[in-house]
Amino acid sequence: MNEQKSGATTRFPWLVPLVLSVALFMENMDSTVIATSLPAIAEDIGSTPVALKLAFTAYFLALAIFIPVSSWLGDRFGPTRVFRVAILIFMLGSLGCAFATSLQGFVLARFLGGMGGAMMTPLARLMLYRITPRAGLMRATALMTIPAVAAPLMGPLIGGALTTFLSWHWIFLINLPVGLAGIAATGRLIREVPTVPVRDLDWRGFLLLAVTFSGLMSGASLISLPILPVWMSLTITLTGLVGGWAYLRHARRHPDPLLDPAIFADPVFRHATTATLVFLIGAGAVPFLLPLMLQLGFGLSAFEAGMITFAGGIGAITAKLISTHVFASHGFRNPMILAAVLSATGLAIKGLLTPETPHLLIVSLLVAGGVLRSLFFTGQHVLTISEIPAQDVGAALSLTTVLRPIATALGVAMAGGMLEMGSHQTGGLTLSAFHMAFFALSLVAALAILPLMRLAASSGHEMSGQVVPMRSSP
Repeated sequence: MNEQKSGATTRFPWLVPLVLSVALFMENMDSTVIATSLPAIAEDIGSTPVALKLAFTAYFLALAIFIPVSSWLGDRFGPTRVFRVAILIFMLGSLGCAFATSLQGFVLARFLGGMGGAMMTPLARLMLYRITPRAGLMRATALMTIPAVAAPLMGPLIGGALTTFLSWHWIFLINLPVGLAGIAATGRLIREVPTVPVRDLDWRGFLLLAVTFSGLMSGASLISLPILPVWMSLTITLTGLVGGWAYLRHARRHPDPLLDPAIFADPVFRHATTATLVFLIGAGAVPFLLPLMLQLGFGLSAFEAGMITFAGGIGAITAKLISTHVFASHGFRNPMILAAVLSATGLAIKGLLTPETPHLLIVSLLVAGGVLRSLFFTGQHVLTISEIPAQDVGAALSLTTVLRPIATALGVAMAGGMLEMGSHQTGGLTLSAFHMAFFALSLVAALAILPLMRLAASSGHEMSGQVVPMRSSP
């Protein structure tokens, strides 16, 4: 086989991962660029910043529903073709957001963008794996993920600057030329990627998962808003629970379910994943809550809020430089427990911040929080699959990839609900409502230590590089 496998048509192989990284860049930046613009968007579409949590929910819901079928669609219709269509769908979602004039229209456009985003990232990774020689896969992966790592860092800055100096519409319109360039370059540089034989799609499982995720995530987000009666929100949530029960019964009988709950039989996977989901409910709402507090509670502009929240991304990148050494020296469990405890403490401290707090202190707090969260998630990513049999790793990764946006959406719903409660008590959205939300999220994030404490200190040591002392013979 030649050095370039099949699929790439350029004499410069490094161009291929950079072209694929366009999708990762847009998808990763999209979730952070919007956060600093929520007050401006709400004012223009006649809604409230808290109600715009539905836009987060819609995007995460689309990810959860369509990620499980992205690889199947790629192998069924061709990865390159589906990848380009996914970018187009994402662009249409961005266009819809830019021209939305109501909350309903904006939420629907976010869902459409999430459909595209759900397919872009998995297919980019799939194509890179199939067209890159194994000897060059590590370098190609690094090239593809560099823009993806930079995107969340740049998101708050770009979103704040565009909103303050132009208008919030540009945070979505900017995706159009980038997406068009990605579609054109993919068609020019990448031929049709090799596919594998596809099984029949588990349509019943897909529909049951869609009902489950839609019911749970929508019900949790709607219950605190005056959009629907409480009984209707509870009915939607109950529908999701029934759908989940039906899917579990279906998955036990199906030979190849979309998401295999049997993976939870592995104790390390079960405890590590549970800890991650709980931690995400607490810490995953920060990108939604913090920019709102800085603007509505502190009176800062979108650009000023973006300049401050930018610090969390610096911390996240810093953690990448030390994580390998930390886990090799101490294993996974203890550093992750410490990261969860300190992150929860940091969330509580955010509940004490006021407009008089020095910005340098806030930035320092955010850098530290970025380090801790990144350390936790880096450890989790490896620990969850550390003792999974090789043939089940793909199923385990699919399960965690889908569950993460669900947990994040639940965290945003919880934070929004706390803000709604605070608003009703004080007659408006005051700083005390944000403080109450941060305190509540802190308590939830701290609960992540409970499943972690059930792990052995040496769990996953073969993948962390930790040296475990041998027990002496009696």
